[in-house]
Amino acid sequence: MNISLFRQMVKLNMKNFLCFGFGSALYVVLMTSLYPLFADNTEAVNELIKIVPETMKNALGFDSLTSYGGFISAEYFGLFFPIILGVFSVMTATQLLAHLVDKGSMAYLLSTKVSRSQIAFTQGFVLISGLLLIVSLTFLGGIAAGEALIDEQYSLEFYTFFQINFVGFLLFFVVGGYSFLVSSLCNDEKTSLGTAGALTFIFYGLDMAGKISPDFEWLRNITPFSLYNPSEIASGDAEIFVPSLILFGMGCFTYAAAVVVFKHRNLPL
Repeated sequence: MNISLFRQMVKLNMKNFLCFGFGSALYVVLMTSLYPLFADNTEAVNELIKIVPETMKNALGFDSLTSYGGFISAEYFGLFFPIILGVFSVMTATQLLAHLVDKGSMAYLLSTKVSRSQIAFTQGFVLISGLLLIVSLTFLGGIAAGEALIDEQYSLEFYTFFQINFVGFLLFFVVGGYSFLVSSLCNDEKTSLGTAGALTFIFYGLDMAGKISPDFEWLRNITPFSLYNPSEIASGDAEIFVPSLILFGMGCFTYAAAVVVFKHRNLPL
């Protein structure tokens, strides 16, 4: 890794990192502030849940909105968190490699005697650092909001909330990894953005389809999103060690593949 390049790229992207990070944290705070309304109307919420079709409950994680863990995992980590982190991962991965090739900036970087491997490895680490910052701010925002706004009887355990965020980080470690691999293969920014975005949309859609219909449950086996189940983690029913190990391995493989591909491919410089 090239430290000078890392510092410069983090500096260039820090505003983007903080916008996504604070946006995610503020949304968790907002959702947490709404939970007391649900807690005070438990019977009405239960009746509403009964109306929702079973398939939709499975897809959206609406089984236990009356607990704070079930509420925050369904309302934020099951819906908006994947969208926010998915957009960030695809967009940033494209900006860090394909954008530089497309705009001609990569020729300048290579002229500084920094090797292709160093550039790709450093840019990948920038993306991972951004993801880690966003998830950390989300975690801290959720913990602070929970302490300030949620009664102790409804509160989510620190370790459980950490697990939700940790496995979420590993999921988008993978999404960022294959997006970075696509970016390393493309000379055109739009092609990279479209391909990585389409892959993410397809994976997320397959996971939702598998949750909605038992006939299509097998589709979940081909998407990394199936390894992240925030509602089950919140309820204590999820096994996180094996999914975490699989996600970590997939992420490492895709980032390593991106470095190798970028090192050996022909660039239009």
